[in-house]
Amino acid sequence: MSSHPEQPAAREPIPDANSGTSNIVGGRDLDARQIAVSNVLFYLVFIVMGGTYVVLIVGMLLADAAYMTEKTFDSLTSEGRSLLSVISHNPIATALADKRIQHSIWLSLISCTMSAVISVMIAIPMGYLISRHEFRGKRFLDAVLDIPIILPPLVIGLSLLILFQFPPFRWIARDVVYQVPSVVLAQFSVACAFAVRTMKATFDHINPRCEDVAITLGCSRAQAFGWVLLPEAERGILTAFTLAWARSLGEFGPLLIFSGATRMKTEVLSTSVFLEMNVGDIEAAVAVSFIMVMAAVVVLILTRLISPSQYGIQ
Repeated sequence: MSSHPEQPAAREPIPDANSGTSNIVGGRDLDARQIAVSNVLFYLVFIVMGGTYVVLIVGMLLADAAYMTEKTFDSLTSEGRSLLSVISHNPIATALADKRIQHSIWLSLISCTMSAVISVMIAIPMGYLISRHEFRGKRFLDAVLDIPIILPPLVIGLSLLILFQFPPFRWIARDVVYQVPSVVLAQFSVACAFAVRTMKATFDHINPRCEDVAITLGCSRAQAFGWVLLPEAERGILTAFTLAWARSLGEFGPLLIFSGATRMKTEVLSTSVFLEMNVGDIEAAVAVSFIMVMAAVVVLILTRLISPSQYGIQ
């Protein structure tokens, strides 16, 4: 009897698809050509399925641009203007010249910025606590933070409206509901959830060792957070700000219920589209929509530039 243990049988190498050999799949012998055709069909189906949605998005944007171009040249033809007048006589220029649209643009810029700033101020400590610490009720808190993301926007607006029927919110309802502060609050109620998710992903991808070393060297928790962690999270903070700003810009449902759509008062760009559609001015509605699209594209480009892939924005 041999004293050496039996050596396990060597595994047979798996033939490569490009080697000209065959594989046995499901009891069938497939040659390299059949495998190559199968791979092509596999990726072709995935590309067609995903490409359908991409074509839909691009088609909507191109349709908006084509509609405005058509209306612009129709007005030039009917009024006998030159091609150079396209710069000053087009749906976007006409919308920008409207004082009501100007008011909605300024209110949108101010409210979105305030909402994004407040969202980041809340998201930094919230994201840090969820990312760095384990505590009782963490899963429940994590689920609560997803509620503004999954709830229908109209429900959020209605819930805010009902909330201000009870004290202590009822005491300031006259100064908030259907006033400018309600615009910021409605935008913040949804945008903050996206900012918290971004900050949590940011802190998840920052090695806690540097923070721990600072504490062992004599820093307090607050000093380690401010001097070590926040500089590392700078790009994540900028990403959270831009995402919250973009989400605030596109908010409509909560604004319609909680803030109303009063001209020259609580009107923002999203409600301007709604109001222009109500009066039958399709050209103005499309022009305002295109302004929002351009603003969103700029924000997305900035987000891609300032946020690396480890923050969850690719």
